[in-house]
Amino acid sequence: MQINIEKEYVEFTPENSEETAKLEALWKLIVDCARFNKKLVPIGEYIPSKKNLARFAIEGEKGQAAEDFPAVFVDKDCRCYCQTCNKYVELKKGDRIPPCCGKLMEVMD
Repeated sequence: MQINIEKEYVEFTPENSEETAKLEALWKLIVDCARFNKKLVPIGEYIPSKKNLARFAIEGEKGQAAEDFPAVFVDKDCRCYCQTCNKYVELKKGDRIPPCCGKLMEVMD
């Protein structure tokens, strides 16, 4: 994983598929579209000569889980979107409509 620091920004660039999957999982855990984003808070100390490990806690409001929304399934292949953040998702017949920004996404076609 490459880490690039530019002024007040930090970029993480995965270097293999395993790191890509882990970064995507972290992103989904921290980012909740337009609602309550979480933050990483450092724990302890980072001294490479002592232990080359940086540890962070994830803090912030807990959003609703997909299980907290009614189970609505599509009866044909379609595209759904979020009216709040304009995110799109392609669904296949029988897929569950996912929640986004605190409500279920809308079927477009």
